[in-house]
Amino acid sequence: MLKRFLTLSVLSLLIAGLNSCGKKQDDSNLTQGLPIDIQNKIASLGFSPENASKTDGGYIVEGDIFLTDEDLNAGWSETILRVGESEQYRTTKLVTNLPRNITVHIKTSGSNALPTSYAAALDVALARYNAQSLLLTFTRVTSASGANVKITKAPANAGYLASAGFPTNNGNPYSSIVVNSTYLGSNPNQNYLATILAHEMGHCIGFRHTDYMDRSYSCGGSYYNEGSAGVGAINIPGTPTGPDPNSWMLACIGANQNRPFNANDITALNYLY
Repeated sequence: MLKRFLTLSVLSLLIAGLNSCGKKQDDSNLTQGLPIDIQNKIASLGFSPENASKTDGGYIVEGDIFLTDEDLNAGWSETILRVGESEQYRTTKLVTNLPRNITVHIKTSGSNALPTSYAAALDVALARYNAQSLLLTFTRVTSASGANVKITKAPANAGYLASAGFPTNNGNPYSSIVVNSTYLGSNPNQNYLATILAHEMGHCIGFRHTDYMDRSYSCGGSYYNEGSAGVGAINIPGTPTGPDPNSWMLACIGANQNRPFNANDITALNYLY
């Protein structure tokens, strides 16, 4: 399973370096000791090996995506959906058996609990999806038992802001979102947190970053074009040809920024669901 990590950046560079699936705090030595064959395997999956780093059980690539050793050895095929010059992407792993309601639980008591204010932000995030009248609907439930997606607190020493993953091979949404409330605090800006949670839910139902073709668009830094991983790029009809500066699935987000779905996001959501 591919997991996405929303990583922390330098505090003084939030706008350029803190992303809703962002960068490591220190990129200076992430590729030290990474074998060329591993870098080639990462590139063959359509990800950038630049600044990739080894971590327990696998590798963190593009600052926020976790690839297991199994992922690198088994390979992975993806289909890319393009929106203009700054593209919208999905994986080949999507939620199936539509129409379908996805139940979401956020833990606000006991171990690994998030502050109670996070539940209100989750309600905002789920309402953004439900307002689109998709074949997917979302309901927050009070019991974790049987919930399709469980949201919990990340460890206090976590080096990422939030994490999620892609749908399973049998068409279920990814079942876990982890949020670093130690970094975000007990009562962050509600729309900002809702944007982060909606972004992670986007990964859970199969979306990749809008600016996957060039992460520097929202993150800054050098341009890198990962290509189409050998499977092409499919344009979504009716979308503009220019960059998309406000998509909820852009890789980077500034402090307290709010990104409800824009017109291109809605087109992509309706195209898939």
